[in-house]
Amino acid sequence: NVHSKPPSSGVEGMLFYTITEGKEQVPISYFTSALKRTGLHPSDPRLKDCMDKLRRAVRESAGEVMMDRELFHRCAGGNIVLLIQAFRKKFIIPEFDVFARKIDAIYNRVENQSDGKVADYIPQLAKFNPELWGVSLCTVDGQRHSVGDTKQPFCLQSCVKPLQYAIAVHEAGTEKVHRYVGMEPSGLKFNMLSPHNPMVNAGAIVISSLIKPRANKAEKFDYFMEFVKKMAGQEYVGFSNATFQSEKETGDRNFAIGYYMKEKKCFPPGADMIDALDFYFQLCSLEVTCESGSIIAATLANGGICPITGERVLSAEAVRNTLSLMHSCGMYDFSGQMAFHVGLPAKSGVSGAILLVIPNVMGVMCWSPPLDRVGNSVRGIHFCQELVSLFNFHNYDNLRHFVKKQDPRRQDGEDRVSSLLSLLIVVLKMSSVSVLHLLVFAEQVRFQLDVCCLQWRRVSPEKVRYHEAWVLSSYIINGLECLFQA
Repeated sequence: NVHSKPPSSGVEGMLFYTITEGKEQVPISYFTSALKRTGLHPSDPRLKDCMDKLRRAVRESAGEVMMDRELFHRCAGGNIVLLIQAFRKKFIIPEFDVFARKIDAIYNRVENQSDGKVADYIPQLAKFNPELWGVSLCTVDGQRHSVGDTKQPFCLQSCVKPLQYAIAVHEAGTEKVHRYVGMEPSGLKFNMLSPHNPMVNAGAIVISSLIKPRANKAEKFDYFMEFVKKMAGQEYVGFSNATFQSEKETGDRNFAIGYYMKEKKCFPPGADMIDALDFYFQLCSLEVTCESGSIIAATLANGGICPITGERVLSAEAVRNTLSLMHSCGMYDFSGQMAFHVGLPAKSGVSGAILLVIPNVMGVMCWSPPLDRVGNSVRGIHFCQELVSLFNFHNYDNLRHFVKKQDPRRQDGEDRVSSLLSLLIVVLKMSSVSVLHLLVFAEQVRFQLDVCCLQWRRVSPEKVRYHEAWVLSSYIINGLECLFQA
């Protein structure tokens, strides 16, 4: 097939040469690898059309398919804004490949933890291998990274409680929900009798009666399942009937809580306590993977908008209230220590899951079945603690005069210089760009390098590198000025 030349586009051309590092064509695998380094996943629904066209090009070709300007225009033309954000490092984590390597290092250190015991009071949970260990994260821009056993489905168990509460508030509003359930940390075990807050069993059982109160059992379950799938960007959300049956057969304590609350008139008028319990057991038996769970957490981090679909799933009010309760009540008897040492909203489940939310940055799902004495994943807790000891994600890490940790939301000086010079070289290679435009762009680069130099008040290797880059940009500007005057 003979294709027409792509329309001239300076932005599109600059993006193409940025991705290919100045080459006229590269293998398609080079392009997908470059995407992954920015954090964009080939399965991202925002890239579906682009990836479908690339796969079609591969199928229709006898040999290796090379991506040139023409193929790039056909496949990626509809994703220019997203790709510019990715490759110009405008996402929340600009150096995502560097950040991902640091996450992998934390994962490997924590993997050596061998303490804890797999929950056995629900028979289905006892069957999991204690060596399983996975971590996935998804940023508010949809950058994703996974390491370990992240495709293995597991039940949400108590990690479903913040989702129950968020959906109830989204549907009925804060005032109505809190007529029936409190908001104070209980200071007691998760299976005590009173509905102190939505993050303990009693509170979650009451919340179950508030979701779609006039619908039948099947409609309620389908509604909730679809809601969670929207939060997960339509990635894997399943149901374990075996766990559901185990929950009912061993749920004497929860039945006792239900009958006690019924006697104390804790349920809304017309609610059936047994139906509420049945629904609660079903919701605890919903399955996710670390990968889909991290997108759910990222939807909370992103104020209720799913990062990979752009759909508003939850109201801002529901998210704010949910994160507040996760922060104060989400980690069983460890909630105070978690708030003190980690300083982030989180919720744990006896399946070994920890749903961690870093507001306006990312969501994380950790999963490892061995639990400590209060029911939290041993490896999960250690991962959260190490994450916050390295990065300034604690809620109060950014106070003035505080000891500075690494901030992955900022591009460090050397990376910024490298990016600026790479971009300048790309522009120089583009024949469609006028000398005047080149001159203006090079001046902008030198201004940015001036700023970099001023950020260092002492002589340092970084400042030396900035100065060398500044000299290089000055030579380029001088040459361009001669060309322009000629």
